[in-house]
Amino acid sequence: MAGLVSLGIGVGAIGTLVGAGGGFILIPVLALLNPRESPQVLTAISLSVVLVNAISGSLSYARQGRIDYRSGWVFALAGLPGAVLGAWLTRFLDRRVFDPLVGVALILGAAFILWRPGGTSRSAASTGTRRLVERDGTVYVFTPRVGLGALASVGISCVSSLIGIGGGIIHVPVMVLALGFPTHVATATSHFVLAILVLAGVIVHAADGSLAPGIMRAIPLAVGAAIGAPFGAWLSTRIGGRWILRGLAIGLASVGLRLLLSQVWKA
Repeated sequence: MAGLVSLGIGVGAIGTLVGAGGGFILIPVLALLNPRESPQVLTAISLSVVLVNAISGSLSYARQGRIDYRSGWVFALAGLPGAVLGAWLTRFLDRRVFDPLVGVALILGAAFILWRPGGTSRSAASTGTRRLVERDGTVYVFTPRVGLGALASVGISCVSSLIGIGGGIIHVPVMVLALGFPTHVATATSHFVLAILVLAGVIVHAADGSLAPGIMRAIPLAVGAAIGAPFGAWLSTRIGGRWILRGLAIGLASVGLRLLLSQVWKA
């Protein structure tokens, strides 16, 4: 029990720091600790913990005044059908084909992030259509590509719900590199979007019975995540956007490798 709480604290802190919810850490660990567990149960546990982490982290980011709610609501509403579909499709998932394909995509995404220069961090752009002021006085001025982001949210939410990683690990780099968001605004807004989209996935898993077998593992993990998330939000104010993107790249690569190697372990 204490080990699961400790794991949850780490997942919550790191997941909130990079705006990814922590599922990219939790899913590989759960897979290693539970080699005979079904993908549906592991995904249900992970999404439950990501939900608590996203809610706790979002509250912390809201107090900092860093969430772009206008864009966040658009992305969340656009992604809801994908989140529900992804959670439902886990019952039909053929991991022998899907895992390697997603693994390659995530590794390529990590390479792309590391190759590109870091996005705007705490020093805001000088012009733009959106102005966001943090509680500490930091000003961000930017022009988000909300329409493109809404379209991307559909696919991102489906894939992330399908493999239980929450989606922030994909959403944040897309928001920074393609949609025009400053990195710190992207991490906070992504967490807000996660809280809504992951709730839909958890409801699906609860309804189809795949959450029940893992609920006693999900609870201590979620307690730890709720404790760790505020620390991750606090830490994000002291780390530059470039390092957050590097953390995301490492997370993407780790998930990709886990998905690729999972079929080797089963062979």
